[in-house]
Amino acid sequence: MSLVLGPILRHVGETTATVWMQTDKSADVEVLGCHASTFEVRGCHYALVVVDGLAPDSTNEYEVHVNGSRAWPESESQLPPSVIRTRGPGRDDTLRLVFGSCRYPKTGDPALDDKLGVDALDCYAQRLTELPVDEYPDAVVLLGDQVYADELTPEARSHLAGRRRGSARTKRPPDEVVSFTEYEGLYRHTWGDPEIRWLMSTVSIAMIFDDHDIRDDWNTSAAWRAEMDGIPWWRDRIRAGLGAYWVYQHLGNLSPAELDDDPDYRRVRANVGDCWPLLVDLADRADADQDGEKGLRFSYRWDLGRSRLVMADSRNGRILAGDVRKMLSDREFDWLEAQLTEDLDEVDHLLVGSSLPWLLPPALADLQTVNEVAGNRSGVRGRLAEKVRQTFDFEHWPAFMESFRRLSELIIGVASRGGVSAPATISVLSGDVHHSYVARVDHAGDGDTAVHQLVCSPVHNHVPAYVKPALKHAWSRRAGRLTRAWARRVGSPALPLSWRPVGHPLFGNTIATLGTRGRSSHVVFEQPDDDRKLIQMARVSLTD
Repeated sequence: MSLVLGPILRHVGETTATVWMQTDKSADVEVLGCHASTFEVRGCHYALVVVDGLAPDSTNEYEVHVNGSRAWPESESQLPPSVIRTRGPGRDDTLRLVFGSCRYPKTGDPALDDKLGVDALDCYAQRLTELPVDEYPDAVVLLGDQVYADELTPEARSHLAGRRRGSARTKRPPDEVVSFTEYEGLYRHTWGDPEIRWLMSTVSIAMIFDDHDIRDDWNTSAAWRAEMDGIPWWRDRIRAGLGAYWVYQHLGNLSPAELDDDPDYRRVRANVGDCWPLLVDLADRADADQDGEKGLRFSYRWDLGRSRLVMADSRNGRILAGDVRKMLSDREFDWLEAQLTEDLDEVDHLLVGSSLPWLLPPALADLQTVNEVAGNRSGVRGRLAEKVRQTFDFEHWPAFMESFRRLSELIIGVASRGGVSAPATISVLSGDVHHSYVARVDHAGDGDTAVHQLVCSPVHNHVPAYVKPALKHAWSRRAGRLTRAWARRVGSPALPLSWRPVGHPLFGNTIATLGTRGRSSHVVFEQPDDDRKLIQMARVSLTD
């Protein structure tokens, strides 16, 4: 018996932790005296071990035993022991949180790997192996595109084409994954690198998906959904993608108490045999837009001492049917508002996670707003606007203006409270847009809460040559004035806030670290050099 993937340390509290893993067969798995039985999906086997009874503020080395035999650490490993570091009163006032998005795997093709550059997360993991445990980060937040289901490595594409050639289901494309087991191969390849696997075993990992976890432009618009629904293999694809996401990413985002309350997880735990039919039902509910609601919420909240991370699902949670496009359903937005406003006297730093940036380069934001207005029209103009939307990925928060305004008013409302009940900082953490930046919000509220958009993208991916000059221009004040005037002319309302970049945007593979101490906070951006060493490119105080 052995581990196929994992262990991955997921949600960690003061006395509990969850450890996810994939085994090669049905088994009983054990971590620090706590046990779980695997569940099966399409011949693959998974377990989520809830470890409890830990001491607050403690560091606990652990091993994984599968059916009584040690499966982790691997016998030949030279990496440090895996540990679980719990939170507690001694660490409430500090936080070190690493984040980034868009991590394409190593391909084994020298020319392609050279084009992709050095993996920033892999370099970070290597550096961590040389540091003492008390310098490990508290969490790593992966903000989308953990796997690229529509942009396969040459080896994966060749393997898939071979499977398709001998299949009677010739309508399935040879270059896109469709089944759950094909997704399993993607996750195993992406997370199987030894240093990455060790990092994920010893630092708490939070995750959310973005489009490439399913398919490029996923849920861009109602027209996009209608087009995909007409493709014979799409229903299989969306079921496999959402089912795999639930198993590999979503489950570990939940606390032990939330797992106990989750009806889908209870059904899976009680099931005997293959759980795939349960995941099909789950995926269909998650994908459906009925009466302005989605049947499953992937957003979640983590409390990290006096910091709070609220992750919003800005990809699957969209409402696209009907007359009004929404990034989140009204019910999910009500949930988000509750998480951002309750018990704020216990919060110094409020962190909002969204795979898609809330604040883009101003000119790009305005262009997306103009496109939304045009896309609401019928006839040739509406069709042209939809083509532009899908071609240029006009699908971020400003392309859903009602949702953009609501989120902006919510954040500024919290920042304007003033007094001891207001957090010192509100930071929105995002990825997706293939450059990294800090944007500072100017607001007229009474409070002194600092509000920023922090973007780190990509961790490991190629950025086309035209992207850099285009995005630099989109940040320019002159371009912003022109596009804002255009947006107002076509009927866009005045924006509830303004924002400006702090320093210059960064291009290339990047990893970011948010650090707090008391009510002070800063963010650091690092990029790997040719020797695989991370070099600090920018450090920005968020509280000056």
